[in-house]
Amino acid sequence: MRTRVKICGITRVDDAHVAVKHGADAIGLVFYAASPRHVAIETAAAIVASLPPFVSAVGLFVDASVDEVNSVLSHVRLDILQFHGDETAAYCRGFGLPYMKAIRVQADTNLLQCELDYSDARALLLDTYQQGLPGGTGLAFDWKLIPDSIANRVVLAGGLNPNNVTHAIRQVHPYAVDVSGGVEITKGIKDADKIAAFMRGVSDASL
Repeated sequence: MRTRVKICGITRVDDAHVAVKHGADAIGLVFYAASPRHVAIETAAAIVASLPPFVSAVGLFVDASVDEVNSVLSHVRLDILQFHGDETAAYCRGFGLPYMKAIRVQADTNLLQCELDYSDARALLLDTYQQGLPGGTGLAFDWKLIPDSIANRVVLAGGLNPNNVTHAIRQVHPYAVDVSGGVEITKGIKDADKIAAFMRGVSDASL
């Protein structure tokens, strides 16, 4: 089975269509005001409404209040929630939707404990730790830190691009990969050629 792909930080309907055209399984919408890839609720609703069947819409939040998340959910049909802050498992499961929990990986991160702590998460999204940033660093971490036993629950993120995604998949064997900056012209604006090249890299990993 081909490794699944989520293209995150979508801010335009056209970019969502390009992602889908090239085979993305999910698109990510950032509801974190401090992010340069933040998307307004009205725009997010239009993007989601334009998606074809079987493409998942993922909403990304960082330590948002319950009211903030519910406000988004009242306007945007999300399939999966993605939490990038210090949210507890009880908080994450409280919205009645499947969720992924992002873990910013450092050398001493106990990923086996994280798997236990968020045992009902659909996946652990593993990203690069950088102080002061909840994600979107554009930097890769040491993939050798990922235990083989949890690989099938991993969405691998952090510094992926068309040049390294094949190697990343062959080393980690994650369920999915997540890319944002690696397929952009500028933050929040995607590049069709980079998306196409990234998807080729994903396909090449299974050859």
